[in-house]
Amino acid sequence: MSAEQVSSLCEQLVKAVTVIMDPASTQRYRLEALKFCEEFKEKCPICVPCGLKLAEKTQTAIVRHFGLQILEHVVKFRWNNMPRLEKVYLKNNVMGLISSGTQSILEEESHIKDVLSRIVVEMIKREWPQHWPDMLKELDTLSKQGETQTELVMFILLRLAEDVVTFQTLPTQRRRDIQQTLTQNMEKIFSFLLTTLQQNVNKYRRMVGAPQEQEALTTPQKTDLAQEPKAQANCRVGIAALNTLAGYIDWVALSHITADNCKLLEMLCLLLNEPELQIGAAECLLIAVSRKGKLEDRKPLMVLFGDVAMHYILSAAQTADGEGLVEKHYVFLKRLCQVLCALGSQLCALLGSDSDVETPTNFGKYLDSFLAFTTHPSQFLRSSTQITWGALFRHEVLSRDPLLLAMIPKYLRASMTNLVKVGFPSKTDSASCEYSRFDFDSDEDFNAFFNSFRAQQGEVMRMACRLDPRTGFQMAGEWLKYQLTAPVDTGPMNSKTGEGLCSIFSPSFVQWDAMTFFSESVISQMFRTLDKDEIPVNDGIDLLQLVLNFETKDPLILSCVLTNVSALFPFVTYRPEYLPQVLSKLFTSVTFEVIEESKAPRTRAVKNVRRHACSSIIKMCRDYPQLVLPNFEMLYNHVKQLLSNELLLTQMEKCALMEALVLISNQFKDYERQKAFLEELMAPVAGLWLSPEMQRVLSDPEAFISYVGADNKIADPVLEDPSGLNRSRISFCVYTILGVVKRARWPAATEEAKAGGFLVGYMPSGSPVYRNPCTEQVLKLLDNLLALIRTHNNLYTPEMVARLGETFAKALDMLEVEKNAILGLPQPLLELYDSPVYKTVLERMQGFFCTLYDNCFHILGNAGPSMQQDFYTVEGLATQLLSSAFINLNNIPDYRLRPMLRVFVKPLVLSCPSEYYETLVCPMLGPLFTYLHVRLSQKWQVINQRSMLCEDDAADDNPESQEMLEEQLVRLLTREVMDLITVCCVSKKGVEHNTTAAVDGDDDEAMATEVTPPASAELTELGKCLMKQEDVCTALLITAYTSLSWKDTLSCQRTTTQLCWPLLKQVLPGNLLPDAVSWFFTSVLKGLQTHGQHDGCMAALVHLAFQIYEALRPRYAELKAVMEQIPDIQRDSLEQFDSKLLNPTLQKVADKRRKDHFKRLITGCIGKPLGEQFRKEVHIRNLPSLFKKVKPSLETDVLENEDGEGLTALFEP
Repeated sequence: MSAEQVSSLCEQLVKAVTVIMDPASTQRYRLEALKFCEEFKEKCPICVPCGLKLAEKTQTAIVRHFGLQILEHVVKFRWNNMPRLEKVYLKNNVMGLISSGTQSILEEESHIKDVLSRIVVEMIKREWPQHWPDMLKELDTLSKQGETQTELVMFILLRLAEDVVTFQTLPTQRRRDIQQTLTQNMEKIFSFLLTTLQQNVNKYRRMVGAPQEQEALTTPQKTDLAQEPKAQANCRVGIAALNTLAGYIDWVALSHITADNCKLLEMLCLLLNEPELQIGAAECLLIAVSRKGKLEDRKPLMVLFGDVAMHYILSAAQTADGEGLVEKHYVFLKRLCQVLCALGSQLCALLGSDSDVETPTNFGKYLDSFLAFTTHPSQFLRSSTQITWGALFRHEVLSRDPLLLAMIPKYLRASMTNLVKVGFPSKTDSASCEYSRFDFDSDEDFNAFFNSFRAQQGEVMRMACRLDPRTGFQMAGEWLKYQLTAPVDTGPMNSKTGEGLCSIFSPSFVQWDAMTFFSESVISQMFRTLDKDEIPVNDGIDLLQLVLNFETKDPLILSCVLTNVSALFPFVTYRPEYLPQVLSKLFTSVTFEVIEESKAPRTRAVKNVRRHACSSIIKMCRDYPQLVLPNFEMLYNHVKQLLSNELLLTQMEKCALMEALVLISNQFKDYERQKAFLEELMAPVAGLWLSPEMQRVLSDPEAFISYVGADNKIADPVLEDPSGLNRSRISFCVYTILGVVKRARWPAATEEAKAGGFLVGYMPSGSPVYRNPCTEQVLKLLDNLLALIRTHNNLYTPEMVARLGETFAKALDMLEVEKNAILGLPQPLLELYDSPVYKTVLERMQGFFCTLYDNCFHILGNAGPSMQQDFYTVEGLATQLLSSAFINLNNIPDYRLRPMLRVFVKPLVLSCPSEYYETLVCPMLGPLFTYLHVRLSQKWQVINQRSMLCEDDAADDNPESQEMLEEQLVRLLTREVMDLITVCCVSKKGVEHNTTAAVDGDDDEAMATEVTPPASAELTELGKCLMKQEDVCTALLITAYTSLSWKDTLSCQRTTTQLCWPLLKQVLPGNLLPDAVSWFFTSVLKGLQTHGQHDGCMAALVHLAFQIYEALRPRYAELKAVMEQIPDIQRDSLEQFDSKLLNPTLQKVADKRRKDHFKRLITGCIGKPLGEQFRKEVHIRNLPSLFKKVKPSLETDVLENEDGEGLTALFEP
């Protein structure tokens, strides 16, 4: 090719690149230019000379970058077809560019350096070591030319390590060749890196530190202006050397890191005090100290506890902190903090009762410096230290060390400050705020972080108090006394709850809040740690009295006071005479109001206090029933008095108090007495619930809508609510039934149950059968409950929805709070406490429908465990449930169906004895599963169509947020359904059922890529019973296998690992139709197409496909036909796999190798992430083996050589 051709082509390319990069270019021009450049790269035979010409120093940086990109493209995509001489020509020219073709180190653009190093690494990946044995020598020679070349050599070595070891972006055999050659040369490479670092740092220091002859006024010790660029160049190389070291320290043998008496570590510690290099040095140090491996190899790392290293680390921390808040110094402090944490972890690992490592002499100094980070103003730094404190307090040797024990009071003192929730990025009320602005995007972000930080501190404080319980208790007592006497400071923001009250940001409240958390953590731990006779009862009772006598009208503070009452309550077990005082404190709080008789809606803060008091009473009755039993009459009268006024308490509060009474009545241990009590307690409910009017309302949707007021139009939606009382009556009945069903129980000890008249006989299996004292009362009310559920389901029919009044058209919709929770949107912080619970009557109506629906199903879900055989033998129960709970499901929205499955169907099924499977569970689950499959399939079809439609067609009245919500709900419903099927069908051995499905879809990404389902995932008795019925069996199998290609990673992974194989295994002995077998196998392959990009799913699906193929291919030749349709399948390889599978006489190859072979066969249908779908394939050829071939084994397999090849390498010198 002539020079003129090259020149004219280059001129055109320069113009094109200029058009592409010029912001003023039109879209059309830019696309044309781009197309021209791309076609040139793909097709032009003279890419190399053009690329080299464009890369010349005389061109602009953008053009040079493009020229180098052309060369990179040539190496990546054309190398395999280039003649050897052309390869050599290109290699020599690229090395020439490094030697003399770039600007000096300080002037050259970083993207030019980057692409140049990439080209060299791409050549190394293709030719080294076999065809380019002198590569390392060449790099060494280049580095001797000067700083510019040395920096590029560092970039090349780093990039090589990243590609080969970290990201492993090349074929297995090439990777092994290169990694083993690197390892063999590591001593040279490491000493080269260290020497480079040392020489450049020394030069830099000499120049920067050389004192100049200067006048007194100018700053001494400044670099001479002529020397400045030279010093900067050395500094740049130092930084590059540190970055490159960081890429190697992670994986090289520990001996290289600790060679020469840990010379590397010593240098890194020295550099911590060099402002320009300290971050890189800390990064390297952190990687080194975090290394895992044999304990023996890690022992030398203890040198960092020595005097010299400790001195450098601590002085660097002090200097960086003394500079005030500068981002660079702050980043460095974070790294140093991580280094100290990792040092602590190494110490904990190396120091054990059986090891010869001693506690370092500087352990005290280490703890002091670590405490300095725990008391730093940055909340992030404080939180970073917690895990290490926990490890130290837990450690078998260190936890007995006097130095650590002396640290506990200091740590607890620091925690007292750290628990105070300050440091919101939007505020300026604490030194932490400034740091939070670096670490958090918003107050919500900070709040989420702080809550988990506080929980973590609670854990660590409890560990500290296990070692020294008294100190913690003493500090809690002092702090509590101080808070009780301190004046209230509401701060600049007033709460909307009332004048002069705290908001969640008020100085007084944050102190109360922190003190309460502290006292709760340390007091509970003290009771667990100390023996009964060592408990400081008098001190505890003194504190309790102070708290009980404290009066406040501030709801937020009162809430803290109640928590303190609960925390101190265990002391009452030693002095029962204080119980009435505690009860009276709690009962006054149940009816707490800021302004008596106020008509305004209660704020959440007030509601929280009342709810808090109720749950404290329940907790007390649940955990200390024997203690409360003697005061039962007093408690009962209290509650009766409160219940007599219909408006004094909300329905939930009334029921909470009744639940407390039921809990105590369980202590009667006398069936007749408890039954009589429950009858008396429920009489008002029964009277109301069974009245003719209520029966009419509950069984007729129209009457129901009118009774609860949902057909009205209301003028003032905030104050006016004529039907509120009617709604509260229904709620009261439902809440009470739920409370009784949930809490009434027979005694746990069989002897006591027998003596009290609860035992009615024994099962054939010999397990006792009990009766619940509430059964008679509850079953009386069951018919109307089922009528209400039927009515509620029918409210969703279009006719009924049309009858809702203007104000209440959206009464059956989700609450905003629920929507936000599903979409993962954070709640604004202040609103949580200051706004009214329901702002309008519509919100109240939505809350009523939502809670009512949930509670009805909670009752049915609790009925089985509570009333057992008395419930399961109710006549025609299956039919009754099918005609109430499962009616009109087509119109029931996903957000209502989800709780029904979770709180009713699942517990009902799980607690049902096998005797009732045939009569109750199968007739109910059969139609349900069939219906759910149809419903979910339709929903997913809509979602898939939606994603296939063009964006412009979707501009209908369905905004994106609504679509996202619907899609997320389908996902959550899918998980609920699959979880229900799994729970019903598969036994739990070795399978963890995670019922709280996370909202986030991709949270299992991190799962290991080799997923093997637990071998013991067998079908349960119920599963076998369901699979006997043909229609149910079909519905289950089809749902499980169809769900594999629905776009929900979490559900796919669980279903694949837990459900698919056990279900299919159950039907294998029968005669499956060939079409069905092909369909199952194809479904798994479709799943791979959808989820192949997620490692966890991919591994599980490949395993399942492999299981199906191995088990069924001998009987069904159709499976091979399915395999043949996979894109790009290698037919000869498939034949080979098949013949081995079908020939039982051949010795079986190891499972892993068979599976790998199978995975290679089906690669064509494994989905790729979007970013890789249209990427041009890079092919790197294997070079002749570096190692002597061993004699081939009996079984030669073209495809399996890849794995076998590297083994011989292990035994080579």
